[in-house]
Amino acid sequence: MRVALFVTCLADQLFPELGLASVKLLRHLGVDIEFPEAQTCCGQPAYNAGYLDETKEIAEHHIGLFTDYDYVVLPSGSCGAMVKTHYPEMFRESAKTYEASKDLANRTYELTSFITEVLEKTDIGSNLSGKRVTYHDSCHALRYMNIKESPRILLKTAGAELIEAANSDVCCGFGGLFSVKMPEISAAMARAKTEGIIETKADILSSTDGGCLMNIAGSMRRENVDLEVKHVVELLWEGIEHGN
Repeated sequence: MRVALFVTCLADQLFPELGLASVKLLRHLGVDIEFPEAQTCCGQPAYNAGYLDETKEIAEHHIGLFTDYDYVVLPSGSCGAMVKTHYPEMFRESAKTYEASKDLANRTYELTSFITEVLEKTDIGSNLSGKRVTYHDSCHALRYMNIKESPRILLKTAGAELIEAANSDVCCGFGGLFSVKMPEISAAMARAKTEGIIETKADILSSTDGGCLMNIAGSMRRENVDLEVKHVVELLWEGIEHGN
């Protein structure tokens, strides 16, 4: 089984520890993960800004780069949604590229869903006993990729006390370009999100998407909220590396 890691721009530029944790976690599970060095952005910023021709060029590069892999795994529901949903939408009028994009979409998995659905594992040897965690459903992961149970199952099986926020499935206000174009609205949404998280009295906020965590963490810093923010992949790996 040939498996490639698509590390995403945010992990590459802002959260390199997330990329490392992804590799370590997959190798721990017996996956011989590969990293195609020619990978670039998935094209989502350009797509959201309306630059469709430029996005198609990026998408065609991405499709070609990952052609020979059985699976493409990434620690992001947002970028995963771009590949699985928007790539095929963009190429509906081009039969050959459309079929290639659909094929890639079928082979692309967010990392926690790859573990539970492809590897069919729920107990990965992570020990998070004593950790009080609340989980944020990113919009793209939940609404485009139907990722809801996989991260929660892995956290619970690891022994974490999962405390659901009342607004766990409400948008955090990041939305990529939305937070740049509509900063006041984005900040208000993040504040509302923070209030729901505080009410859980959890010690850790986790999610599948670094962008959401970055936005919420920024809001919490402005509100002087002392709460650890950690991507679910990093949290699970921490439970393997230090929890036993």
